[in-house]
Amino acid sequence: MLVAGLWPFHQPHNDVTWVAYTHGVSLGSHGTLLSASTFGLYDLEAQARCSLEIWLYPYDIRDTGTVLAFYSSDNIQGLSIRQDRADLVLQVERRDAQRRIITSEITTKNVFRQGTGALVTITSGSLGTVVYLDGSIIQSVPGLRMNRADLTGQLVVGTSPVQPDSFSGQLRGLAIYGRELTAADVLQHYQTWGSNGRPYTSENEQAVSLYLFDEHSGNVVHNHGSSTVVLSIPEKYTILHEKFLEPAWKEFHLRWGYWKSALINVGGFVPFGFVCCAYLSLTKPVNRAALTTVALGLAISLTIEVLQSYLPTRDSGTTDLITNTFGTCLGVMLYRWKPSLVADTLNRIPAIARITAGLR
Repeated sequence: MLVAGLWPFHQPHNDVTWVAYTHGVSLGSHGTLLSASTFGLYDLEAQARCSLEIWLYPYDIRDTGTVLAFYSSDNIQGLSIRQDRADLVLQVERRDAQRRIITSEITTKNVFRQGTGALVTITSGSLGTVVYLDGSIIQSVPGLRMNRADLTGQLVVGTSPVQPDSFSGQLRGLAIYGRELTAADVLQHYQTWGSNGRPYTSENEQAVSLYLFDEHSGNVVHNHGSSTVVLSIPEKYTILHEKFLEPAWKEFHLRWGYWKSALINVGGFVPFGFVCCAYLSLTKPVNRAALTTVALGLAISLTIEVLQSYLPTRDSGTTDLITNTFGTCLGVMLYRWKPSLVADTLNRIPAIARITAGLR
């Protein structure tokens, strides 16, 4: 159970390699890039207009993963972009006047196609947020406006800053602009980025950051924009600020992956509850064997979750505490349903009967 909950026991190698035949980097199952320093506000106007372009090739449109996210010292993810199978999810976290985290989210359907790249442009200004795919508008959300404060903090590419959520695919380019790009700008960038390997940008477009991934070697991605913030490729896969025992209500969602994980955690502890309760009841009779077994199941689960907060490939959350303890309870109930049948079965097997007698 400890192996299943904690494997691998080390920080894996960072699975980021340079693409051989063109500009870009390839991110595998555990790959990430980090900005070497933090992005600050680009001017005093926090509500200033901004735009972001990203050119990427997902390896599998059945996968999910965080493409990039900004993580601030305020312990929130500003803007984050995720692949959710064929869909693209844009999420913005902010704190209100009471310091509560407010989350806004946009889901754009059918952005990704198997074996095909996508140049996604997100602009925000007076008309709200507009999402473009390959130079053409595909969604407009008037009620949500990004601002430059959402693009501050440390930039994490390829996974989430707070939990393992790897994106697998190629990243060909990334740009951040200090203004709202027009539809004509977006189309021109798509045409020139595809043909020239970089977007055509005029002086008034204020390209704050422009990463072309044209180095082809080394562990640094240089910034061709006005900012000096470079991206680094760590030697080991790293989660910037991994969550510790995240509350169950924050982990909850309706995706199948959540329920699949919950069922695995329940089922994994049923045998423990059954065997431990049978052992304590038959070989070492103790008072309240069932309660002792449940307490042991909870203790083992808590040990796993605490240790998982130090492993970048695992999640630490209270949902697993609940499901593992519930699985232990089911195992206890299964044993107590027919305890005499278990005892008779053990006594019918000579080897087990001798071991049981010796333990007694």
